[in-house]
Amino acid sequence: MSHTGPRAVLSAAPPWTYFLGSAVFHYLGPAFAVLLFSRLAPLGVAGLRIWSAALVFALWRCPWRTLARLDAEGRRLIIAWAAVLAAMNVCFYLAIARVPLGTVAAIEFLPVIVLAALGARTVRNLVALVAAVGGVYVLTGIRLAGDPLGLVFAFANAALFAAYIVLAHRTARRPSDVSGIDGLAAAMLVACVFVAPVGLWQAAPALLDPVTLAAGIGVGICSSVIPYVCDQLAMARIARSTYALLVALLPATATVIGVVVLRQLPSLAELAGVALVVFSVALHRELRTPPAKEILQEGKTTCAT
Repeated sequence: MSHTGPRAVLSAAPPWTYFLGSAVFHYLGPAFAVLLFSRLAPLGVAGLRIWSAALVFALWRCPWRTLARLDAEGRRLIIAWAAVLAAMNVCFYLAIARVPLGTVAAIEFLPVIVLAALGARTVRNLVALVAAVGGVYVLTGIRLAGDPLGLVFAFANAALFAAYIVLAHRTARRPSDVSGIDGLAAAMLVACVFVAPVGLWQAAPALLDPVTLAAGIGVGICSSVIPYVCDQLAMARIARSTYALLVALLPATATVIGVVVLRQLPSLAELAGVALVVFSVALHRELRTPPAKEILQEGKTTCAT
């Protein structure tokens, strides 16, 4: 009997398509954040983003049930992941408030190169990594310019992003009865607690401004729900080093969105950078790894089940 439901579609789709979805929404979130920065301080934006995402996950996945089912090791992993999510969001917004977004994005890619290099055990994958680095360099034009404190936050965000990849991948492939998406929902719920001391006061004005509140919900969904769920769907089926290489698609996706949405024609150098990134992804070959558990388990897709 053939399966044509949502789970069959999710299983049949190549892992890189999930990451592509993550990359697209990765750049829709900042569009809402631009509106928020004129109304809220960076810490307020970070708090509103996490709380909005946590509300969506709470309605969808009932994360308190996940926390109750986890063993001690699983709970420690979720708490560590939550701390990283909270700190990463805080550092990201404090960085882009002081440093150009392109610089923050370029710095964010630096530790990811290390993760990809650790898994590049063949000449083919090493060449793919070099091509990805070259493409990202051309697209982002790495320049360490801006406020020194902003650069400190940018490098902290980069280190935390690498930690996010490690912890999120470990959760996605952890042998347990808890899916990666349920683990993500639990981590986002705990992250609310970590971000509250620094973000609660600065996010308070949003409660009296419907436009700001709506924009905050948009940031939460576009930056912390859809892309993180896509990450879990991808990480359940690919190696950590492969995911790290796919991060090179982020600036390439931004260039394509600029062409399609904003009619911003890229330069020849930018086209070459996109070509290098696409070439690196096509060239890379994943080493065989045991299949992970299904990311959407039967009977655990909604709170109603």
